[in-house]
Amino acid sequence: MMDNKVFASFVFYSTLLILKMYIIAIITGQVRLRKKAFANPEDAMRHGGVQYHREDPDVERCRRAHRNDMENIFPFLFLGAVYSMTGPTLSIARIHFQVFFLARVFHTIAYLCSLKAPTRSLAYIIAQVPCFSMLVQVLLAVASYW
Repeated sequence: MMDNKVFASFVFYSTLLILKMYIIAIITGQVRLRKKAFANPEDAMRHGGVQYHREDPDVERCRRAHRNDMENIFPFLFLGAVYSMTGPTLSIARIHFQVFFLARVFHTIAYLCSLKAPTRSLAYIIAQVPCFSMLVQVLLAVASYW
């Protein structure tokens, strides 16, 4: 399977995206500890008492960034995998994967650092362009089988 250079490129960028999601999860945990804002009472009790079973705006921002990644990266994983099987040229496919990856990294930075609007929205839109392109190309490739 790794003989398919397009698929290998997809796997590389997908793995980096999953790593980025793990990093956000770690950041969320660290912010929880620093802010003493725990989602579960048993965690709060372990770290000082039930009064720390609460929400915190910084923790919630991290959680929203992570949720946004799931809403966008999971579809990319499907689209990119199927797109890789349609026989695209390596250079064009790599551009799709790189643009999505870089835009998602920038989106996360904009989210976690509360960058001025419309920074995050632009990063989101830029990441959607290669996804939409792959979606159209996949549909065109399989339309005759419908």
